[in-house]
Amino acid sequence: MHTLIVLIGPTGVGKTELSLRLAEHFHTCIVSADSRQLYADLKIGTAAPTPEQLQRVQHHFVGTLKLTDYYSAAQYEAEVMKLLEDLFTKHNTILLTGGSMMYVDAVCKGIDDIPTVDADTRQLMLYKYETEGLERLCAELKLLDPEYYKIVDLKNPKRVVHALEICYMTGKTYTSFRTQQKKERPFRIIKIGLTRDREELYERINCRVDQMVEEGLVEEARMVYPHKSLNSLNTVGYKEIFKYLDGEWTLPFAIEKIKQNSRIYSRKQMTWFKRDEEIRWFHPEQEREILEYCHAPSKAYKPFGQVLPHLDKASAFLENQCFLAVSNCPTMGMYGETPPPPPEQAVAYSRYSPYCTVFPNSDNDWFPSPDCNRRHYWKAGVTNH
Repeated sequence: MHTLIVLIGPTGVGKTELSLRLAEHFHTCIVSADSRQLYADLKIGTAAPTPEQLQRVQHHFVGTLKLTDYYSAAQYEAEVMKLLEDLFTKHNTILLTGGSMMYVDAVCKGIDDIPTVDADTRQLMLYKYETEGLERLCAELKLLDPEYYKIVDLKNPKRVVHALEICYMTGKTYTSFRTQQKKERPFRIIKIGLTRDREELYERINCRVDQMVEEGLVEEARMVYPHKSLNSLNTVGYKEIFKYLDGEWTLPFAIEKIKQNSRIYSRKQMTWFKRDEEIRWFHPEQEREILEYCHAPSKAYKPFGQVLPHLDKASAFLENQCFLAVSNCPTMGMYGETPPPPPEQAVAYSRYSPYCTVFPNSDNDWFPSPDCNRRHYWKAGVTNH
């Protein structure tokens, strides 16, 4: 089965290095889910993969856009899904990693089918934003789509402007297009969340900001300063340095604001991710446990208790007195003990369910359950531990 491993977590938690090691383990590539690493001119401030890291593992959706390019989560969904269709012909497992919540959801759950904004409407709304300001646009959104106004981040101009674009272009509310129906995906999705203690995470964020400054963040921000009004630069790390370049803040104060705003953003990310019950959380140093979880058989298959067909094939295995080793079985391990099913049914499951594996008749054959420290095997319908 094709599998998409989704490695997510707040900024500064340690996704990059772990994603490289996981990709190397699975001999696969990485698809970035970072909405700012898409821009080629924003390397330092977005902590984009270094040339050495790009050489270690092939990355997709890194440094592919110009600052002036318009891009949306809907475009990202369409392009990633097309790419995955091709990548899964070469790899059984693909790694998606990043902290942009909307981009992760776009791939895992799908984006609503919202009309593409035409160039004239986009230009009009950009003009209104530049001449009237965000506060006026928020007031207009409250009139045109009061329901979306109640839930949107009113400090995020991209969200506010896009909702107004849809209202202007279609004559309907943006809310009317937000069905939020989850789309089915033709591959298995494993969501790995990385987390650290707050003090540990904040210290890493502070150190990373200092490192960015040492690596040339101010100079990078100075290079893109002429485009500072673009949405692509409404980003923590750049907008604070722009205040310094405008003469409003001192550099030390701007750096402290980057650290503060990065910490605030990390909390927003965790609030978003923790709504998703499909995410399994680990500390970044729990690499062995993460790999075990990724290698565990899918629980989307039929559990024991339902008779499968092809019992004629099962009878041939019974004649050879095969062992049935159970891995991550819903009826054993962490889930407690239950009587084993009839031997015919057990062997049938061994052939047709990824929970199980049949081994030749040998007292030394066993298969460890990733969810339990004990070893389980069955012989002729008798359970042994």
